[in-house]
Amino acid sequence: MIEVKHVSKSFDGNLILKDISVIFEAGKTNMIIGQSGSGKTVLMKSVIGLHKIEQGRIEYDGRNLPDMKMKDIRNLRKEVGMLFQGAALFDSMSVFENVIFPLEMFSSMTKKEQEERTRFCLQRVNLPERSYMLAPSEISGGMQKRVAIARAIAMNPKYLFCDEPNSGLDPKTSLIIDKLIHEITQEFNITTIVNTHDMNSIMEIGDHIMFIDKGEKRWEGTAHDIFHADCPELNDFVFASKLYKKIKEVNQ
Repeated sequence: MIEVKHVSKSFDGNLILKDISVIFEAGKTNMIIGQSGSGKTVLMKSVIGLHKIEQGRIEYDGRNLPDMKMKDIRNLRKEVGMLFQGAALFDSMSVFENVIFPLEMFSSMTKKEQEERTRFCLQRVNLPERSYMLAPSEISGGMQKRVAIARAIAMNPKYLFCDEPNSGLDPKTSLIIDKLIHEITQEFNITTIVNTHDMNSIMEIGDHIMFIDKGEKRWEGTAHDIFHADCPELNDFVFASKLYKKIKEVNQ
């Protein structure tokens, strides 16, 4: 569980995040949604620790990140997995080498244990063994995202951050990646936080959703709750397309 308590963040005197409080629970796909420039990326980077906050607390199972010493932060990093927007795989490494990389860098496993863990992660994301020695450029975009997920869970993280995980993918592949993230979250009881504006993802796997607008938390709830939300800013964001306007009408 990650608890954000009264967090504020500014840049050059401009307040970007305004007194935000939210709880991201373990075993759930927690989503941060909002328009471009709403502050959702700043919030995620603040929770990860890439931005230093001026006010508030960010607690990882009771451990307040802003109060941590560098040694404690390094230990916490080993509990965190990150799925980047563009997969961010190493072009010069094979699929297998990409996934084993964090284990070689940060784990105390033997070589055999590292290889076994790598195979387990690749199998868990349903990648065929024939792809293990291929370069990222030799596999599809969807497979690259699977490799990125395998690498993100290689260290068996307690916390998983996903930045626009479906960016650049077709709708069918996006659904597959969504399902995989959701399954892994529940299976390993991970506290997963997804930064997205993909409405299909929100409706498919949004166990807990927080809507942020102009740096403020305007609404939170589930995918089902969205259809009955009394928040004009959220409705403008969610039902911008004719398709979702019709879906809302059906659910009312």
